[in-house]
Amino acid sequence: QVQLVESGGGSVQAGGSLRLSCAASGLTYNMYCMGWFRQVPGKEREGVARISTTENTLYRDSVRGRFTISRDNAKKTLYLQMNNLKPEDAANYYCAATVGWKYCGLDSGADYWGKGTLVTISS
Repeated sequence: QVQLVESGGGSVQAGGSLRLSCAASGLTYNMYCMGWFRQVPGKEREGVARISTTENTLYRDSVRGRFTISRDNAKKTLYLQMNNLKPEDAANYYCAATVGWKYCGLDSGADYWGKGTLVTISS
């Protein structure tokens, strides 16, 4: 059974930083493109960042230069370092896994999803 468990969310002031983690189990981790998505209630889910099996990265324009996605295949863990957070970054953040041979973009879905971790930003 595949599980993706996010952690690291919380409340931070604008300009602050958070580091999200996603621990994966039940899948051959290094064969999956991994990513972070976010969703605000009442709005569509949007892709934030993705990292391929060869560690190529892709970022949403609004977070490029502030967020860094990385993966540790040995630990089967995905990370999202978020710096200089802005009020518009507040959302539920979800970890996603897509098997490596499939298209893996910011606008694509995923084979597996975590349950999310909440990020709130105070201005």
